[in-house]
Amino acid sequence: MIDELYKASEAGVKIDLIVRGICCLIPNQPYSRNIRITRIVDSFLEHARVWYFHNGGKPLLFMGSPDWMRRNLYRRIEAVTPVLDEDLKQQLIDMLAIQLKDNRKAGWVDEHLNNVPKRDPEEGPVRAQYAFYEYLEEKNKEGYVKTPKQP
Repeated sequence: MIDELYKASEAGVKIDLIVRGICCLIPNQPYSRNIRITRIVDSFLEHARVWYFHNGGKPLLFMGSPDWMRRNLYRRIEAVTPVLDEDLKQQLIDMLAIQLKDNRKAGWVDEHLNNVPKRDPEEGPVRAQYAFYEYLEEKNKEGYVKTPKQP
C-alpha cells in the first residue's frame, strides 16, 4: 500500500494522511513529495477509517474497519463501504478538515518519522476532538444530527 501511495505521489497526486500511531510511510522524499502526514494523539482513542478522494470535484468517500496494516490487508476480513448520502459526505469532509487544522494535539511527521508540532501564530488554536464536539453540537441545533427518542 505504501508503494502505491508513493506511485500516486510521484504522479502528482496530493495526499494527506491522518494517523494516530505507527506510520511506516516516509514523507519529504523525492518519491513522497506530495504526501503530508498529520499525527494526532489526544484524550480519546479516536482514529476514523475514512478515505476521501477528490475525484475531480466529485468526492468519493469510503469508511470501514481496516487500517492499512499488513495484517488487515492479508490476514483478516475487513469491510469498507462507500458513503453515498451527500449530507454525510459533507460532514465527513468537514471533520477531516478539522483534523487537518488541529494545531494543539497534532503534529507533522517528518522524514525521520518524528513529530513536528503544528504551530502557526497566524491561526487560532484548534484541538480536533473538542472542535468535533462543537461541530456536532451545531449540526444538532440545525437538525442534521438525529438523536434517538426516549421511550
